[in-house]
Amino acid sequence: METIVGRIQHAAKGEHKVTFVTGSEPVTKTWADLHEEARSVAAGLQARGITEGDHVAVLSPTTADLLTVFQAIWLCRATLVVLPLPMRLASLEEFTAATKARVRAADCAAVVVDSDLAPFVEVGPDDPPVFALGELVEEHRPAAEFLQPEYHRDDIAVLQFTSGSTSEPKGVVLPNHVLAANLDAIVSAAEVDVDVDVMVSWLPLYHDMGLVGFCILPMTAGIDLVLAAPQDFLASPGRWMEWISTYGGTATAGPNFSWVLATRALKRGEQLDLSTLRIGLNGAEPVDPASVRAFIEAGERHGMRPGAVFPAFGMAEVAIAGSFPIPMSGLNTDIVNSAVLESEHKAEPVEAGHPDAREIVILGRPVPGLEFRVVDPESNAVLDDRLVGELQIRGTSVTPGYYQRPDANAELFDGDWLRTGDLAYMIDGQMVMCGRIKDLIIVGGRNVYPQDVERAVGDIEGIRAGNVIAFGSPGRNGKERLVVVAETRAEADLESIRTQVSERSVESVGVPCREVVLVKPSSLPKTSSGKLQRSLCRQQYDDGTLQVV
Repeated sequence: METIVGRIQHAAKGEHKVTFVTGSEPVTKTWADLHEEARSVAAGLQARGITEGDHVAVLSPTTADLLTVFQAIWLCRATLVVLPLPMRLASLEEFTAATKARVRAADCAAVVVDSDLAPFVEVGPDDPPVFALGELVEEHRPAAEFLQPEYHRDDIAVLQFTSGSTSEPKGVVLPNHVLAANLDAIVSAAEVDVDVDVMVSWLPLYHDMGLVGFCILPMTAGIDLVLAAPQDFLASPGRWMEWISTYGGTATAGPNFSWVLATRALKRGEQLDLSTLRIGLNGAEPVDPASVRAFIEAGERHGMRPGAVFPAFGMAEVAIAGSFPIPMSGLNTDIVNSAVLESEHKAEPVEAGHPDAREIVILGRPVPGLEFRVVDPESNAVLDDRLVGELQIRGTSVTPGYYQRPDANAELFDGDWLRTGDLAYMIDGQMVMCGRIKDLIIVGGRNVYPQDVERAVGDIEGIRAGNVIAFGSPGRNGKERLVVVAETRAEADLESIRTQVSERSVESVGVPCREVVLVKPSSLPKTSSGKLQRSLCRQQYDDGTLQVV
């Protein structure tokens, strides 16, 4: 079954459900009930002129109505474009401009918006109409008014914008058959049992991991889902673990920082039952092995099995899932000589006590339908195991390209291989990620990975964890020097922090900082999904526009 609507209709025949825990009281609906409501909303969209092939953008927090509108758009044989929510109140003008740019770049025929966010959608004479999400749902049109079109495997189901961590966000085209192939790959790799598994998520639905992995998958496969909003988690990180305990959650996911917050909550919280958890994915940002181990230790007294938590790899250009370890295999790492890695681009194994030891997480094997290879970024020669190069992917769930971006698409593919822009190496069929090619800092002929520096200085007292960016900046002789920008507060001991950052930099990568810049809280540039934007930070540094403390 290669259409999303076909899978939704099949899932609606079962008794499985979605529970929304975004308000004061949980609200539970069967997928069948939600689908019937979606047919009603689809009739409303058709009455407003939405037809086959249209692109419809949606701007809304996570609610039951939002999922209903998602289905309604697909029922109309239209393409879903989920718009990011504002991350920081200080950048609302920037958010409004970015929203307008995405709507235009996606050629949207309409925008469906939550009433609270309507002020951020400016409507000019050349802009598409804006529909109120609440009105669409509350009309309660007879579902019989919906005129079902014929669906095709090549229809674009989702236009998923990339995070834009190293460039401007681009619309990834995800046709029905590409999305379906990745959903099937997830079910296989994760060994999903639709009658047993309960998925728990607070991830934003404008990000691929939240939208595809923890919304479209349970919606199309008929898996029980417990769904919260990002603000629910951020306001009280301990609630994430409480939801797993209350509802018997078996699968969940979050970026590295969220597991750090959950660890703190588990250490001081009441007794929970986490024994049902079998898939706790750590992804979407660089994974710190120490953070994973700390969470496993904190979860032990709550009955959590150590093998349940592990990292995986995904990206919007393959819908979401790229590689996946065997479920319950836990955290697996590779310990290599960092000096050899930086100078010879080779992952040479060493013992943990080696003075140049660096521990990197192993991200599993390609999911079914995908193939990986690592090539030399300059010669394009395929590299052997443990040699670092660019990761390339081909297979059934690779996007056909970016929407109306022939320039970017020319660079995206090498034949039928997708160029990821990631530096990685392989070990016996498993993939290990080193970093982004564009983020690599070359100092004195050595490759310095910025995340190594960021991780090393992130726990210095006075620095906001997860809010550190390292990058290279040319010195007077044109050679790159290391610059570290970190968020802190004005009342902190700034000189002491600068000294400690420089010391940690030398200790972790053997390179001193040219400059340590301390900036105001919540001022570092991030993508809509919370990823650090190193290239934009470098630009702000060069322009002198960083908000220095």
